[in-house]
Amino acid sequence: MGEDGRLVRGVVVRRLLAVDQGSGSVSSLHVRVMAEAAGVSVRTVWRWLSEARGGRLEPVPRHDRFALDEEWWTALAEVGGNVAALRRRMTDDGSSSVTDVPSLATLHRAMQRDLRAGRVLEVARPSRNRVAVSRYDRVLADLKLQQAGEGLPVVDAGPQDPPRAAADTQDVAPQRGGVRLFVPGAQVVSTAGVAAVVESVGHTVATRGIGCWFGDPGVGKTVAVQQALHLLPSRVPVWRAVVAVKPGLPQMRASLLEALGLSGRSLSHRAQPADRALGDALRQPGVLFRDDAQRLSPAVLDYLRLLWDEPGNAASLLLCGAGAERTIARAPAMRSRVLTWHQVPAMDPEQLTKTLAMFHAVWESVDPADAGWADATVARGNFRTWAKITSHLYALSKRETPHE
Repeated sequence: MGEDGRLVRGVVVRRLLAVDQGSGSVSSLHVRVMAEAAGVSVRTVWRWLSEARGGRLEPVPRHDRFALDEEWWTALAEVGGNVAALRRRMTDDGSSSVTDVPSLATLHRAMQRDLRAGRVLEVARPSRNRVAVSRYDRVLADLKLQQAGEGLPVVDAGPQDPPRAAADTQDVAPQRGGVRLFVPGAQVVSTAGVAAVVESVGHTVATRGIGCWFGDPGVGKTVAVQQALHLLPSRVPVWRAVVAVKPGLPQMRASLLEALGLSGRSLSHRAQPADRALGDALRQPGVLFRDDAQRLSPAVLDYLRLLWDEPGNAASLLLCGAGAERTIARAPAMRSRVLTWHQVPAMDPEQLTKTLAMFHAVWESVDPADAGWADATVARGNFRTWAKITSHLYALSKRETPHE
């Protein structure tokens, strides 16, 4: 407990003891009011009061806090920041007995305390560079997407146009997709996070599975998944379903028909023929991408699950969105069928300056200290915010000086 915490505890305890000694016993209302004022739980205030009645007004200071020395900090980096693996190494070391090794919780607190203090943990990880299309193609080949003779549908021909309703082709809306970068000249940067998303999307597509990509708003989930879809071989069709907030089953069905090029008046208002047409269309290998999946209700997710449970379904389903994992968790049948769960993290502060320079030319000469200050105070690792800042900076750089 810090100095401020000790001060708050002292004020709370003395106030309650004054009430207890003066006008009677302390009620639950007194404790609840003091807990709200101190920003702690009611249970904590009751514990403070109980200790104060026993004669201890101040908290017991914590002595001899465990700290990781340089040798063990290096060992922690070698095991990838895994505290449990570090503790196993400590117990295996002949110089330390089991009783001398701190608990797992103590080791974790020590690591978090050092990280908050600015200590750098250089985790040894395999490098993740830019993902080439040929490498992506090999991943699909290794997972049998392009090899015949396995009893599964394969992509072995050139790009095919998605099926369309014969009588109503003029009603098919153009495909919509992509992300807004807010500034001319900006380009997607293949960071380690993007590369990880590309690999997970590739595995999901190759196995014709269902995947969920989630994370905080603005960290680049949609950009990364769109980049992965862009790197897919051209023979793999990509369908993007766009629906409103909390769509019902008719709206979801109509959106799928539109995405697969089956949107026609003869199907839009007839559930059974539409479902049969969707099932037939999904027998060809392809990818259905649904962004903002957190908008979907459990009933709609269960409808998608039924489509993907159809025998012969050869398409993969990619669901993306902030909070999508919580939405899918409310549909247990769909959740049990999700092959890939991938959380997209915020941008790495250590790679901030390099990433911004590759994102747009206006950041090529930026001072790393200035970029770090802006990230700590404004952007906080959110790349959508950085795209907005880039847009304003680009406008300022192109603004002409007015003539006097």
